[in-house]
Amino acid sequence: MTRDELYKQIKAKGSFLCIGLDSDIAKIPSHLQGHSDAIFEFNKAIIDATHDLCVAYKPNIAFYERMGSHGWDILQRTLDYIPDDIFTIADAKRGDIGNSSRYYAETFFNTYDFDSVTVSPYMGHDSVEPFLSHEGKWAIILALTSNTGAADFQLDHGSSNEPLYQQLLRKSSTWGSAENTMYVIGATRPEMIKEVRAIIPNHFLLVPGVGAQGGSLEEIAAHGINEHCGLLINSSRGIIYAGKGEDFANVAREEAMKLKVKMEALL
Repeated sequence: MTRDELYKQIKAKGSFLCIGLDSDIAKIPSHLQGHSDAIFEFNKAIIDATHDLCVAYKPNIAFYERMGSHGWDILQRTLDYIPDDIFTIADAKRGDIGNSSRYYAETFFNTYDFDSVTVSPYMGHDSVEPFLSHEGKWAIILALTSNTGAADFQLDHGSSNEPLYQQLLRKSSTWGSAENTMYVIGATRPEMIKEVRAIIPNHFLLVPGVGAQGGSLEEIAAHGINEHCGLLINSSRGIIYAGKGEDFANVAREEAMKLKVKMEALL
């Protein structure tokens, strides 16, 4: 999916919501847990209930690969079920030497046909470049994450005047372009969005942390929205696990709708 196609969906739906499909057998409603295909049935119900309210789905690959080949099969069927006009993100956080990254890119872009994949830039340009060589696909680079451990390295200045995440943004933004590169910027640090935009004004930002982690949609939008919206706000637990009963999908829709209505007003 191209940048223009993504923006067209955002405008058409009045939404820049991404829903994380972090589907955990221990957390899905109890009436589904005995089902022979529980995770797929859960994903299917969430997609049915929310696909008109969001522009992206983001399966976290860890929740699927932990189940071995059966998990990868669920992932494939989930992808097949997502409507074609919705942006898909493989939250895989890959990044390795060139040959390995090339096969990771082929896995998620060719074998599974995701639109994008999250990547770690720690090993440098040659670990990210293979993800940038697929037309119409995106590398989403981890830059400023929402976890508490981000302070260990990302906020450290070392001997520089800038924290590491800002150095990363400056360097890695020269590897690709705003047409094939996005950045993960955690919603739990909304005050830093302005600093991020000063460095990368045109790129899309994938922003996790709204909802269960307490990030503020309004604060993120105040500094993060650009000419093409430039934001994908992710909510996972706050939507998919909002309901515990047989009406879980309807409850998920209600939570997604709350965010969508706010996003439409912000746009």
